[in-house]
Amino acid sequence: MKKILTLIAVVSTFAASAQQFQGVATYESKTGVPDLPRGDRNITPEMEKQFKERMKKALEKTYVLVFNRSESTYKEEEKLDAPGDNGGMRMMASFMGGGGTHYKDVKEKRFLFEKEVFGKEFLIDDTLPKIKWKMEAETKKVGDYTCYKATAVVPVDKSDFRNLRPKKQDATKTDDAKKADEQKANNRTNFMNNMEMPKETTITAWYTPDIPVSTGPSNYWGLPGLILEVSDGKTTILCSKIVLNPKEKAEIKKPSKGSRVTQAQYEETVAKKMEEMRQMGGPGGPGGGRPPRM
Repeated sequence: MKKILTLIAVVSTFAASAQQFQGVATYESKTGVPDLPRGDRNITPEMEKQFKERMKKALEKTYVLVFNRSESTYKEEEKLDAPGDNGGMRMMASFMGGGGTHYKDVKEKRFLFEKEVFGKEFLIDDTLPKIKWKMEAETKKVGDYTCYKATAVVPVDKSDFRNLRPKKQDATKTDDAKKADEQKANNRTNFMNNMEMPKETTITAWYTPDIPVSTGPSNYWGLPGLILEVSDGKTTILCSKIVLNPKEKAEIKKPSKGSRVTQAQYEETVAKKMEEMRQMGGPGGPGGGRPPRM
């Protein structure tokens, strides 16, 4: 009986220790800025330069990931708007992965994402995406940690404007048809008319087994170690600081505000609003890009 009690005590102590473990990781996110439509008479080189500089700053974000063995919250650090910003860049940035609180439970394989779009709050409640990682032999250092490479092909998040790509030219079209399409594009001021949303993308992640938790920034998870860097070719998220077992524990709390929807329902809702924006002129278009109400 004494041995059984001792075993129970050891197991209980281990469980308590595992529950108390916590880490705080800071990530810097940077996204490449797409070129504006070529030949648009209404956009001067100086206007394009200013637009790209403002977008670049708007898309430079800092996030904090608070995690334990199974749960985590991932949240953007708030920063002051740049002087003269009328909120347009902030609105666009919110479509590009910004804002909200992202909660994951890798044990239960579920996530909650609290996000506001067009003045309406949503609570996305769904299972974590299944990521079929391909483990690579390549290694590199991220800070003091040795990281291993893993790649995967994943569906794109259709609600994230960062996944938009310039439309590709149809190789089967004649030169005259291509010139006609180019002329049409040149006569349009609507930036979104010249972009498209791909179905999938390749991601590259770098994880460290030195921190044996199966989580990472945003909805990335499923590797035998904390993901310190991840890139989809357009956006790179890089860990800049890690504190393990901080003296003051942060609360890992599930978000609860907003209309509860699945990821697919949320993407469908945002896609409809994106189409409304495109028809209204979109950012910089004749409609002024004023957002439709949800």
